[in-house]
Amino acid sequence: QVQLVESGGGLVQPGGSLTLSCVASGFAFSETAMRWYRENPGKERERIAYITSGGEVTHYADSVKGRFTISRDNSKKMVYLQMSSLKPNDTAMYYCNFWLLGTNYWGQGTQVTVES
Repeated sequence: QVQLVESGGGLVQPGGSLTLSCVASGFAFSETAMRWYRENPGKERERIAYITSGGEVTHYADSVKGRFTISRDNSKKMVYLQMSSLKPNDTAMYYCNFWLLGTNYWGQGTQVTVES
């Protein structure tokens, strides 16, 4: 059974940092590229970070480039999102994701709120 479980969200002040984690199970994690998305009510879900299966290549949305870092530990089946210099408009529900054989798989999400 495929499962993605995010954690690490919370309330943080502007300028602060937070690291999100996602633990995967039920599929060949070390052979699968992973992504982080975020979503706010009424807005389209935004892909913010991508990492290849081996971790060699990463891509970021312009909105987070230079502030967020995606990484992974294939031995632990974990993908991470280190977030720094957080801004109020980073407030969102954050999801990890992968795509396989025409299907998108999502975790339940973890809420990040950035406010004073």
